[in-house]
Amino acid sequence: MSSILAVVLNGTLQLEYHRDKPLPDAQHQYLDRMDQFMDSGITLGGVRINAPDQLQRAQFVASSLIQSLHDDNESLAAASCAYLATRIPELRQIKATEVNEQRSIDLVFDKHYVPEQTIKFVKPESLKNKP
Repeated sequence: MSSILAVVLNGTLQLEYHRDKPLPDAQHQYLDRMDQFMDSGITLGGVRINAPDQLQRAQFVASSLIQSLHDDNESLAAASCAYLATRIPELRQIKATEVNEQRSIDLVFDKHYVPEQTIKFVKPESLKNKP
């Protein structure tokens, strides 16, 4: 299991959370309060869920995390990332894609984050003068 949780927006790494760094007690208490808040229900995709399960909570928090990145709310982004990393240790990536104001968020459990690499193809010298 990877100790890193990656947050990727439109193919660009936004955050990395290193699970091997311990959280202070105050932050653990804050994550517990997040769970208590969600115990009363959440709205996910416009649908009210009165007793959200772990995956629904993760989707809700991931959505808050991506929104907090847009809002430059670093403290909420950090708390949301910590929540996901500690509550779902098998989660490896949160991949968000935004196109024309439409957002999709995928929770990735089976692939570690690998930066995209651009490959430049160069025409060999022997072919440069040929059509």
